Amino acid sequence: MKVYEKAPAKINLMLDVLRKREDGFHEVEMVMTMVDLADRLEMEELPRDTIIISSQAGYIPLDEKNLAFQAAKLIKERYEVRQGVYIHLDKKIPVAAGLAGGSSDAAAALRGLNRLWRLNISEQELQVLGSELGSDVPFCVTGGTAIARGRGEKLEHIANPPQCWVVLAKPPINVSTADVYGRFRVNRIDKHPSLPSMLEAIESQSFHRICDNLGNVLEDVTLPMHPEVQQLKEAMIRLGAEGVLMSGSGPTVFGLVSKESKIARIYNGLRGFCKEVYAVRMLT
Repeated sequence: MKVYEKAPAKINLMLDVLRKREDGFHEVEMVMTMVDLADRLEMEELPRDTIIISSQAGYIPLDEKNLAFQAAKLIKERYEVRQGVYIHLDKKIPVAAGLAGGSSDAAAALRGLNRLWRLNISEQELQVLGSELGSDVPFCVTGGTAIARGRGEKLEHIANPPQCWVVLAKPPINVSTADVYGRFRVNRIDKHPSLPSMLEAIESQSFHRICDNLGNVLEDVTLPMHPEVQQLKEAMIRLGAEGVLMSGSGPTVFGLVSKESKIARIYNGLRGFCKEVYAVRMLT
């Protein structure tokens, strides 16, 4: 038996950091949604008790450093599964890009192995398992659109934003999330994004108000460290994207676009800055 799972990328329409917690993590408040740029996982039972991962991408680890591997190991140990599994990961989401590709792969592995091994684990239990693997994994288990609080694991699902195009562009650099948060200082933030304003914009299905209320306080750290991210933002605005923001800790920048007729110009213009450019739909 084989099972297949799609692992979509996520973007942050809003990312605010409220304070540093006593456990060393940061208390965040985010609005996250998914876009139709996705990895795909194919999972097949193995007769011997082992985990094997393969991928066409030559740049990702295929051992215990891989989050899908960690997800398989966790679910096997927690539910005393004695079968092995072969996972093929068709990688499309750029790595270290602020798009939660690894977290989405882990979530897809949890969902797929739950089906493959007929474990009947509830969605809520899968989210709890996911929180042991990473802060974004619980959201990626369910997808949709949600407010995320705490470390990102406390979720409140909300209505999806209106359908639109999303252009994603990743410059040829990697950004360490741990490094960005390590340099972040809450007291140096001049302006925090407004969660109530973003929620009102989504509730009223106003594309332009959503664009007006995009915000990510981590830009204050990543943009000075990597000027090419700032240049990418400016280029995307100049080319006609209506709402532009860095996703997560970066370096990927996304642009929300209401009309398909604008896509070719934005896409082609950004290809002059970087190779990794994608034009996709928001998943609603």
